Amino acid sequence: MSVDISLIIPAYNEEASIGLCLDMAIKNSKGKFKEIIVVDNASTDKTAEVAKQRPGVRVVQEDRKGTGHARQSGAEAASGEILAYIDADSHIPDDWVDKIERWFSNDPKLVFLSGAYRYHRHEITRYPAWFLDFVWWFSLPAYWVVGYMGNTGNCAIRANALREVGGFDRSILFYGDDTDVSRRLHKVGKTVWSMRFYNYSSPRRFEQAGLFTTYLTYLLNYWWPVLFHRPYTPGHHFIKGHKSAERSLSEH
Repeated sequence: MSVDISLIIPAYNEEASIGLCLDMAIKNSKGKFKEIIVVDNASTDKTAEVAKQRPGVRVVQEDRKGTGHARQSGAEAASGEILAYIDADSHIPDDWVDKIERWFSNDPKLVFLSGAYRYHRHEITRYPAWFLDFVWWFSLPAYWVVGYMGNTGNCAIRANALREVGGFDRSILFYGDDTDVSRRLHKVGKTVWSMRFYNYSSPRRFEQAGLFTTYLTYLLNYWWPVLFHRPYTPGHHFIKGHKSAERSLSEH
């Protein structure tokens, strides 16, 4: 049984990454997306121009900077019954859409599906991709204890459930939006965190901020929304594009 899936990609100054992200999404979805929406979140580069060059891609402008604004504007522009979100530096594997269809078709109570990243092998960093992949397994004990966990750079949401909980919190500008929305969705339906549901992301955040700082920041911004219903770290955070992000699709 198929479901209508809208793919939503928030992007801020991602002209180096968004083209390959879209190429992989178009190639590996095999035409199964109802629509692909790029939310240009106040970019000052050619993000929107690059996105518009891809067939069937619609660009939505959101000039209020922040992930809460971008993700919610994408949701309001979309028409699919399932809203799938990835980041502008992400590449979906060829079974990603199939997993969304299977999970939501088989479980009408499911409102939120999310999972970990795996990391691009073509980007050379200080940290091996296999190690960064492995650390995500430590998320499972928190999920088992709390009952919900989210990664809004790799998730799918039932659109009517998102509307029921009031959508994404526009006041959250970057950190903590994933925990916040998964916490609220958990109140109205079933939320699933699965290590089998993943996409490939850039390790650039570790390269720029360092391993310890990155993990500590994300750890705090998981537990703060769980305990206090607000992020630990306020404000918007810009992650610069990786120098190898522009590699062609033929290299993958």
